Amino acid sequence: MDKDLIYVTDDDPGIRELVAEYLTAQGYAVETAGDAVTLDGLLATKRPDLVVLDWMMPGEDGLSIARRLRAQPGFPPIIMLSAKGEDIDRIIGLEVGADDYLPKPFNPRELLARIRAVLRRGVAPAPAAADAARRVNFGPFSVNLDARTLSRDGTEIALTGGEYELLEIFVSHANRALSRDWLMDQLRGFERDPFDRSIDVRVNRLRKKIEEDPANPAYIRTQRGQGYIFVPQGKG
Repeated sequence: MDKDLIYVTDDDPGIRELVAEYLTAQGYAVETAGDAVTLDGLLATKRPDLVVLDWMMPGEDGLSIARRLRAQPGFPPIIMLSAKGEDIDRIIGLEVGADDYLPKPFNPRELLARIRAVLRRGVAPAPAAADAARRVNFGPFSVNLDARTLSRDGTEIALTGGEYELLEIFVSHANRALSRDWLMDQLRGFERDPFDRSIDVRVNRLRKKIEEDPANPAYIRTQRGQGYIFVPQGKG
């Protein structure tokens, strides 16, 4: 079995070496880059299974890189690293498309746990046959629970691992009010605190992909004082 390939991008050579050695010892294939140019060279050679990406780097920063990767078909999941530890910084990182965010300094074991959680979201059992795939349909959309994909009128819509997992939770608990705390507990691998609003960021990202008017959602509705409710029939 091929090893999962991880690109570690950080301008600090000490962090690159530490993370690379630790992840290699845990059975991953690791390549490192100190800037966007080097990372782009690696990406042109082979697509990784995951990118560990530092926010603050000389030249093009991690946020800009994340935006570029997210715009590409089949972009890899991203775990953002940053010395910026405020909630707003984590929210910004998630808004540009990162699947998870880890503030510096960090314990390599915690990074490993985040990597495993994000990679698990991308693993789907192969269906016995195309016709046997489990699907949930709503409006013009179809969620293939076996292939972990979302399509609209037969055209696949690119989702991050975190976006797909949130959508799967919603379609599996349709017409039920789901609290923010409960949703965060289901999204394994994410750090949270009592004032964590990053679930709202994830919901807003998902709304932009399935709602005609994200500001007036038909499918993922806000329940005041309760959280969110997924209504597959839309407005009516």
